[in-house]
Amino acid sequence: MMGKTWSKPEQWLRPGLKIVGKWHQNEYVLKRKLGQGAIGTVYLCEMNGQLVALKMSEKNTSMTMEVNVLKSLEKARDHCLGPSLLDVDDWQPPHGPVLSFYVMEYIQGEPLRTFLQRNGTDWLGVFMLQLLDDLDKLHEAGWVCGDLKLENLLVTNTPPRIRWIDVGGTTKIGRAIKEYTEFYDRGYWGMGSRKAEPSYDLFAFAMVCIGLFYASTFERGKQQPEVLIRRRLHRVQTLRPFEACIMKAITGKYRSAKQMHQDISHVLQQMKAKKRDSSSSDAFLMEGAGMLLLAGGYYLLSLFIP
Repeated sequence: MMGKTWSKPEQWLRPGLKIVGKWHQNEYVLKRKLGQGAIGTVYLCEMNGQLVALKMSEKNTSMTMEVNVLKSLEKARDHCLGPSLLDVDDWQPPHGPVLSFYVMEYIQGEPLRTFLQRNGTDWLGVFMLQLLDDLDKLHEAGWVCGDLKLENLLVTNTPPRIRWIDVGGTTKIGRAIKEYTEFYDRGYWGMGSRKAEPSYDLFAFAMVCIGLFYASTFERGKQQPEVLIRRRLHRVQTLRPFEACIMKAITGKYRSAKQMHQDISHVLQQMKAKKRDSSSSDAFLMEGAGMLLLAGGYYLLSLFIP
């Protein structure tokens, strides 16, 4: 009965349903389903006029671990990694067993790819640094993201900020990754183990950068994985300046997100200096051309003056 009840929650979890916490008595009005994963389902709800995200599951142990992750993230300095935790409680549905749920901040934003298409790829470097900084804080807190992927990244506005919205795959450092998506998983590519360590997240980060510029993810095929990934990376003109950094992440050469952050920062500084020199050179050429035109004008005028 438990499996049957939870396997088809849409039968009774419908818009307008009021969910009342068993212990805290907070009321949440269900608006719509946001997504479903291996551990539970996330719903958009309203509480006292505020939109929140409510995740529900009968897997109490997994839910407790996710709550612990959110609490750890909130302790990190300049917290803006995952969503803020608002409530933890149980709910007794009309039929079936008591279900655990937790409530978190509803992050409103747009997909990273959509933002870059609309605002230009100059923002890419900014978001790379933001995400690497967030990953470094997460690793310092003793966790790895585990299931870092494009679908779990949104860009919020005022000012633009990349946010990570799903902690479902987060794993304690040293343990085995419990949830992953093949394209972003180094184990799938045969490029390393599924041990939870910073380099696992950095491989996924590199694949996020590459995946941004392809309409759909690509598979291993018969080519050597490293060769295939390198070729796909090299085809993307926007990523050429970061190619060496991305391949270092793919091949596990970085020991921390902070190291990669430093390298990306250096690349961006070089790009900025090159752009500045180019602008100065263009200005010099324009000034020189103006002087030549002016001199030519005086010369022509002198021909007509006795």
